[in-house]
Amino acid sequence: MSAFVISLKENGQLKYTYNSRRGKTILTSMEYSSKEAIHGTINFLKNNFELVSLYKFRTPSGKYFFKIAIDQNIYATSRKFTTELRLIKGMDEVRRNFIASEILDFSVDIFASAEEVFGKED
Repeated sequence: MSAFVISLKENGQLKYTYNSRRGKTILTSMEYSSKEAIHGTINFLKNNFELVSLYKFRTPSGKYFFKIAIDQNIYATSRKFTTELRLIKGMDEVRRNFIASEILDFSVDIFASAEEVFGKED
């Protein structure tokens, strides 16, 4: 099952990645200031997936990538692919599993450090 993974960037902003069922990152979103904005965008994209356009691009070094957009508004950019076949497979993964993907929130550290649990040893 593919998944959206929400994470906190070093600058304090939030982002999501769309990962394949094998755990490989396919897409990375723009920056967001709140989880509500991310959830709203993901739900908007899922509910309006028939309007989503996938635009293909090629870097000067010959790598391939794509962007997800609705009405010329870019919502996410894919990772760079070394071949056009891999690009097509990445786009197919998005088309097949995007709507059914779950959302995982890793923006909060749920694992306490040993010092927080046991106190600092002297």
